Amino acid sequence: MFNKLLIANRGEIACRVIKTAKRMGIPTVAVYSDADRNALHVKMADEAVHIGPPAASESYIVIDKIMGAIRDTGADAVHPGYGFLSENKAFAEALEAEGVAFVGPPASAIEQMGDKITSKKIAAEAGVSTVPGHMGLIADAAEAIKISGEIGYPVMLKASAGGGGKGMRIAWSEDEVAEGFQASKNEAASSFGDDRMFIEKFVTQPRHIEIQVLADKHGNAIYLGERECSIQRRNQKVIEEAPSPFLDEATRKAMGEEAVALAKAVGYTSAGTVEFIVDGERNFYFLEMNTRLQVEHPVTELITGVDLVEQMIRVAAGQPLEMAQDDVTLTGWAMESRLYAEDPYRNFLPSIGRLTRYRPPAEVAAGPLLDTGKWQGDADSGETAVRNDTGVYEGGEISMYYDPMIAKLCTWAPDRPAAIEAMRVALDSFELEGIGHNLPFLSAVMDHPKFASGDITTAFIAEEYPDGFEGVTLQEADLVRVAAAAAAMHRVAEIRRTRVSGRMDNHERRVGADWVVSLQGQSFNAVIEADHDGSTVTIDGKTLRVASDWTPGDQLARLSVDGTKLVLKVGKLPGGFRLRTRGAELKVHVRTPRQAELAQLMPEKLPPDTSKLLLCPMPGLVVKIDVEEGQEVQDGQALCTVEAMKMENILRAERKGVVAKINAGAGDSLAVDDVIMEFE
Repeated sequence: MFNKLLIANRGEIACRVIKTAKRMGIPTVAVYSDADRNALHVKMADEAVHIGPPAASESYIVIDKIMGAIRDTGADAVHPGYGFLSENKAFAEALEAEGVAFVGPPASAIEQMGDKITSKKIAAEAGVSTVPGHMGLIADAAEAIKISGEIGYPVMLKASAGGGGKGMRIAWSEDEVAEGFQASKNEAASSFGDDRMFIEKFVTQPRHIEIQVLADKHGNAIYLGERECSIQRRNQKVIEEAPSPFLDEATRKAMGEEAVALAKAVGYTSAGTVEFIVDGERNFYFLEMNTRLQVEHPVTELITGVDLVEQMIRVAAGQPLEMAQDDVTLTGWAMESRLYAEDPYRNFLPSIGRLTRYRPPAEVAAGPLLDTGKWQGDADSGETAVRNDTGVYEGGEISMYYDPMIAKLCTWAPDRPAAIEAMRVALDSFELEGIGHNLPFLSAVMDHPKFASGDITTAFIAEEYPDGFEGVTLQEADLVRVAAAAAAMHRVAEIRRTRVSGRMDNHERRVGADWVVSLQGQSFNAVIEADHDGSTVTIDGKTLRVASDWTPGDQLARLSVDGTKLVLKVGKLPGGFRLRTRGAELKVHVRTPRQAELAQLMPEKLPPDTSKLLLCPMPGLVVKIDVEEGQEVQDGQALCTVEAMKMENILRAERKGVVAKINAGAGDSLAVDDVIMEFE
C-alpha cells in the first residue's frame, strides 16, 4: 500500500478522499491556493502545500506546481478527485514518468475516452449503442448550421473536452446554433483550454442514466448498478438517485454489460462512469465515459456498500478486485441533493460570500459505517441514513474562483418514497445563512408530484419551472399545520416574555388563548389549549395536536403536528416568525384578534421600481456589451454577457425599449445589483 497520498483537488471531494485514506491508514497531503488557505481540506490533511494564486489556471491545474508538491512531500500516489486534472492525460503521464501512482485509469484510456468524438467511435466499434451525430470537428458557426440541418433539430452543441455542462447547449433553430456555437467554444476554451466542438442529435423525452464501472489491472471489470441523473439545470446535475425508478432488470443488465465492454475495450482500470441517454421506450445510447470519480458517487456507495475511493486506491496499488459481478447487490434507495451557492430567486445565478451559519443535519448511519467502508443498509429494517459530503464550514467563504457547490446531502432508505421523505426532512433541517442557496428549490423538487412518481426527464426543470423558481406555495393542509405550529411557538415565546425580570409592579401580563395567524396571504383564527406535553390548537374548527421542545431563540424547530414530523427554519420577525419549510419562505404573523383587525388598515410598502434598469444579477465580469446608447432593443435581444464561476450568462431585454445610458464596459467587475444600463 502507499506511504503517502496527495490529493490534487480541493473542496468536498478532497475532504471525501481524505476520509477514506485516513481510515486506510494512509497519510495525506493537501494542496491549496491563496483563496483556500483556510479551507476544510487543508485542515483535514496531514500536510498541506501552497501552490499559487486563487485562479485554478495558476494553481490547481498547473501540472508543474502539483509535481513540485509531490516532490516536496515525498508522496507516492495522487488522487485527482474530479474536475481540474482528473482527466488530463499529460498529468497522468507526468506522474508515471516520476514513478508516482495515479489513482485513476491509464493515460491511454483518459485520452481515448476524454475526447467525446474519439470515445463515440470506440464505443460504436465495441458494440455500444450511440446517438446519431457528426463525429468530426466543426470549424465555424456556418458549418455548424449546415451539419445541424442535416442531423435534424433539435441538436446538442458539445465541447469535445467538455464536462459539467460547460461548453454545452441545445439548439432548436439555425439562429440558436449561430448564437450558441461561439459561446460554447468560448466556455470550452476558458474551462478546458480546448475549444473543439461537435454536434449530435438531441433525444427528446430523454433520461440521463449512468453506469458505475470498476476495473482492476488483472482483467477484472464489474458494474455497480446505475444512477438516475435526469434532474438537471443547464446540463448540470442537481439531484441524483440510485437505482433508477425507470429501469427494469433486463435493461440494467444490458447497459451494465455494454459499459463493461467499453471499459475493457480501452484497457480501463479504476472507477469510471459510462453515461447513457435513455428514451421513453428504454432504448439507450452512449453519451460519454467519465474517466474519474463522479460527483454523485455516494448514492452508489449507499446502495452497494462499496467504498469507491478505497477501491480506486487498491486498484492503483495493483490489488485485484475483491468482488465479482455476482457479488454486487443493490439494497434500498439513495438520494443526493447538490447544495449550490446559487440564488434560485435570481434564476440560479452564483452567490458568493461568507457562511455566517452552516449547520447541516446530523449524519445518521443505518449500518456500522456511514460514508466509508463496506456499509450497506438493511432494506427490511425500516431505518434511514443521512450523509453530508462537504468542503466548507461555518465562517468559511464561498469563492468566486471555483465551483459553487457547498455540499452533497444524501439519504438512504429501504425504498424510494422513504428516501424522498428522509431527504425532505434533511433539507428542512439544513441551516445555511450568509449567501444565496438552492435549498428551497431542492425541497420543491422533492415535493413535486412528477418527481415523486419517478416520471422525469432531463427537461423536468425547464418544463416544470419555465419562468424560473419563485418559491413554493403550500397546500391548504400544510399551511394549516404550519399555522398551528406557529401559534404554539408564539404562545411559548409570549409566556417567556411574561417572565422577564424587572417588570413594573401591578402590571401582570396574561397570555390569551385566541390568536390570528397570517401567512401566505391567508389568516386563520386559532384557539390554543396548552398542557405539560404540548398544545391543542383549534384552527377554523379543526383540532391539531402540537408537540415540540422548541425554545425562543432556537433557529430550528422540530415539531410533531398530529403525529406528522414538521421541521421549520425559524427567523425573527416583529409579531411573528420568518419560517422556511418544504421550499416555502413564509412571513408568519401571530396577533391578537384586535391586533389583526388593526393590521388590516396598515398600508403595504411596495418595492422600488427597477423596470427601466438592467441590474447585474450576480458578482461577475462583463465579457461584452451588445448594444449602444440610443439603440432600440426588442424583447429577448441580447444586451450583454457576464461571466461568473467560468460560465457565460447572456442578459436579455425583458421588453422592447431604448437604451438611455450604459454604465459598464467589457472587463468591468460588477457586484450584485450594480446598474449595467438604463432605459428610457
